[in-house]
Amino acid sequence: QVQLVESGGGLVSPGGSLRLSCAASGSFFSISDMAWYRQAPGKQRELVASISSRGSTNYADSVKGRFTISRDNAKKTAYLQMNSLKYEDTAVYHCLMTVGNEYWGQGTQVTVSS
Repeated sequence: QVQLVESGGGLVSPGGSLRLSCAASGSFFSISDMAWYRQAPGKQRELVASISSRGSTNYADSVKGRFTISRDNAKKTAYLQMNSLKYEDTAVYHCLMTVGNEYWGQGTQVTVSS
């Protein structure tokens, strides 16, 4: 069983920054893909960014140049550095990790507001 715990969300002003973390625990050997998704009220969950086990990254067009996904395999942790935040980035952010099966975190709220 794999458990994911996200942290780092909160309230931030437009133009500000936040760094999300997602730490995995449990009995497993390695993690393949890691990703961050988000879901805003009344909208479908969407992929924000992903990173493969080899470090290849992929971003939604809406966050390119502003967000950076990274991973620390030794710490079994994924990160999402979010800069130049906009109102439309407000959402619950969930991490997803693939360890054979896919596992989701519980989500962390990010609110961009003045």
